[in-house]
Order: sequence, then structure tokens, then C-alpha cells
Amino acid sequence: MKHSLYSCAICEKSLPQNKMTSGELIRPEISKEIIRICPDWNDQHFICHEDLAVMRSRYIHHLLISDKNELTNLKQKVLNQLDDQKLLSVEMEPHLDQQLSLGDRLADRMASFGGSWKFLISFSIFMAFWLRANSLIYWWQPTDPYPFIFLNLILSCLSAIQAPVIMMSQNRKEAKDRVRSLHDYQINLKAELEIRILHEKIDHLLSHQWEKMMAIEKIQLELLSELRST
Repeated sequence: MKHSLYSCAICEKSLPQNKMTSGELIRPEISKEIIRICPDWNDQHFICHEDLAVMRSRYIHHLLISDKNELTNLKQKVLNQLDDQKLLSVEMEPHLDQQLSLGDRLADRMASFGGSWKFLISFSIFMAFWLRANSLIYWWQPTDPYPFIFLNLILSCLSAIQAPVIMMSQNRKEAKDRVRSLHDYQINLKAELEIRILHEKIDHLLSHQWEKMMAIEKIQLELLSELRST
């Protein structure tokens, strides 16, 4: 009995039906790949097994190339977003110091000196010298004899000046802390948003890769079934 011959839409060879595959049995993804070579392709045409294997190889090759391109595009998008956005993690101390007036800087230095060991040691030496000079030298008329009224006046004036200076420095420190807290919040918020964007992009990429892996697996199953049938 004579077998009917069918013409391959790609190589145009005339082969029997057992060596051809109908367009109705070919997956849509492979059909799109065939249309790139043969624009007139439709479900009524036939393709030989050799050309079908070539089309499947081309399809898998394009899938792998698209995966590589998606990874490159993802990397480029992330770099562009990081470049376009303003960098927030900068040192805030120089910017805050530039906004201080001369009185503010003087108050900070006075408060810093008043709360240091230098001031404590210097003040102790001054007190010891003052008490010794005004209590132990009996043969000379002291400047501030006991009960050291002038010394009390000096200490009262020093306390009256030092207290508001320390309060001003503390208020300014609280303002700096508020600015730093706001700056830290902005940095954390920006980092959280960037991480969320990266997660979304990675999930999107993984979902595409999963679909492509499933498509490749289906093609492999088709090849195995064809090998078993032969």
C-alpha cells in the first residue's frame, strides 16, 4: 500500500505521515517560533520531525536568552533607581553645626567646659587658693575675709550664668536629636521601600522563570513521548 506524502512547511521535503507532525498537534509557543521562519504557517500545515526538533531548540534557546536579558534588565533598573534617588545616609553633624550662631557655639563650648574634669580641677584649685589666701595669712589684710562674702557672690553669679547656658545647650542637643531621629527614620523608610521593590522584582522574575521551566519541561515530555512512540 502506498503511503501519502506530505510537504514540510520549513524544508519543503515530501515525507510520509509517520515522519511528519500536523500543525494542530504543535504547541502555540512552538508555532510562534515556526511563524518567524515561515510566516504562512497555520494548523493545516505539516512539519517534519527534524525541523520540529530545530524549532524546539530555537524556542528553548530564546527562553534562556530572555532569562539572561531579564536578569540584566533587573540589575540595570535597580541601579537606575538607586542612582536617581537622593542619597540620605550622609553625616548630619556638619550640616547642623553650620546653622549655629556665634552665641550658640559659645554656649556649647561653655557647657562642654563646665561639664569637664578641666573645669572641676581648675575650680578646685581656684577655691583652695582663694580660701588659703583669705584665711591663713593673718598678718595681711585679706581681700575676702571669713565668711567669704565676695566668694559667695562670685559663685552665685557663676551659677546664674552657667544654668541658662547649660539649658540652652541641652535644648539645642534635643533639637539635634530630633533632627537625627527624623533623618534615621527617613533612611529606614527608604531602605524598607527599596527592599520591598527588590522583593517584588525578584518574585516577578522567579514567576517568569517558573513558567519558562514548565514550558521547557513540557517540551521534554513531548520529546520523550515521541521517542517512545518510535
